[in-house]
Amino acid sequence: MKKIINKLFAGSLLAGMMLVSSCAGDYLDTAPTDSTGATDAVGTTANAMKALNGIAKIMTTQHSYFGSGFAGENNIMIQYESYPSENYNYNVYASGWSPIFNQEFHTRTNSIYDAYAWYYYYTIAGNANTILANIDNAEGTEAERNFVKASALTFRAYAFEKLVHYYCWRWQDSNNGASQGIVLRLDESTDGQGYATLAETYTQIYKDLDEAIMLFEQSGMDRNASQVWMPNINVAHAIYARAALTKQDYTKALTEAKLARQNYPLMSNAEYHAGFCNPTSEWIFGSFGSAQENNWYWSYGTQYACNGYYASTQQTGAGSIGRELINRIPNNDARKALFLTEDKFPGYNFNDGSAMDLGYGILGMGNDAEKADALWEDAAAYCQKMAVSGLEAPYQAGYMHLGGQLKFYVFDIPGVSYLPFIRSSEMVLVEAEANYFLNDETAARASLVELNATSGRNPEYTCDKSGEALWNEIMDYRELELWGEGFAWSDYKRWNRDIVRHSFAEGGNAHISVAKTIPASGVNKWTWDVPLNETDYNDELNLGGK
Repeated sequence: MKKIINKLFAGSLLAGMMLVSSCAGDYLDTAPTDSTGATDAVGTTANAMKALNGIAKIMTTQHSYFGSGFAGENNIMIQYESYPSENYNYNVYASGWSPIFNQEFHTRTNSIYDAYAWYYYYTIAGNANTILANIDNAEGTEAERNFVKASALTFRAYAFEKLVHYYCWRWQDSNNGASQGIVLRLDESTDGQGYATLAETYTQIYKDLDEAIMLFEQSGMDRNASQVWMPNINVAHAIYARAALTKQDYTKALTEAKLARQNYPLMSNAEYHAGFCNPTSEWIFGSFGSAQENNWYWSYGTQYACNGYYASTQQTGAGSIGRELINRIPNNDARKALFLTEDKFPGYNFNDGSAMDLGYGILGMGNDAEKADALWEDAAAYCQKMAVSGLEAPYQAGYMHLGGQLKFYVFDIPGVSYLPFIRSSEMVLVEAEANYFLNDETAARASLVELNATSGRNPEYTCDKSGEALWNEIMDYRELELWGEGFAWSDYKRWNRDIVRHSFAEGGNAHISVAKTIPASGVNKWTWDVPLNETDYNDELNLGGK
């Protein structure tokens, strides 16, 4: 693993500079960074911008050392967040993936599943560190150097903030930050280095973002309006809001969330129903998507879009929302329209197995052929009704599941799309949560009204709840709004909330192999162990506990 670690940090720009020079598909014709040296690779601000672009590419690139499907945020969103959550079901594969759904790999330090997030986010940090080590001497204007440096700091803070989710205890379990944090790699060194405390880790994330925000302001520059995959000052504020929320620093979270969503208004219902495959007004940060840079079978959309390859040809479905959660949402909500829920098929019994099987929840697979065929046709008709203009229709030959989603589409085969990483809606929900814990329930309710009624998602929405009922409302709408976007497991960990999945027989829609309760007090406080490859290589790590 030492060779891999050295490649990760010492030759870090190889991953960025050689993968892309622009997200339009024009690849750099240059020697590897190992040959030219990092100084040449960031010798000009123009090259440094290409290196930043390369970091963005890493976030959607298949990392072949780990095998199939390990492709940056695609993998994180599914295997680290959606699968192990309460309200994301993928029943066709639930039995095979049950160790991930049921959090059984967290202490398997020799597993690729334990190692991947560590490798991936340190790859981002390592690339950012190489840029930061060389940008001050780059040829270009001071404004350009400031913008590049701010962007690199933002990427590093993004990576560190995500590492905390997976490899550190909850803040409330940390003795005010005294527990184990991450290895704070802030330069290109590859020598042994011990853990920072969790408090020191957050101090560094805050410091990176404070400096990034200052430099973005000093630069007077912004990314091109279409470059959602590149950081800007709004991205820095948004990551700050996330970090502060996880640290339970609610005043800071509230301030930063408001700043993050400036100039990124909430999208309309028409945009919400447009397939989540192209950026809208509220996409603050996301991936690049293009048929010219097709990630083929390792893209998110190939397997998890309702018109992607797997849903259309392999009869797997494309993920379904938790039955109990979605049934708590009013039927007139525009977001509920994007799921195959019971209210859309009022003439059928979903509990007796006549129209739908009670093992996998596949519509039209019940034991009464007439009812099953009729339900299948009604579900197919609803999918056609909700098909996005200009895109392939959803579930053309695939299985449709109870709760099956019509949220994520692709615009080219087998799974080409942009993906949202940060949206303004998330920031509104940060404000709601922060205000709730700051004991300003009026402001928390106002945030819910803004998200749900003012936006048009449910014009009739009102909220007069307080106390625990208000908190449950905030959690429900966060789960609904951000479903499938890579938050669900981390939210439950942060909330210190048990995951409870019920089978169809119990009133839920989880496959029996994953229908279980995973207590928040479970193994290692829901914390992934630091991978064996890291602890074998880095002899400065103290393995005495978190």
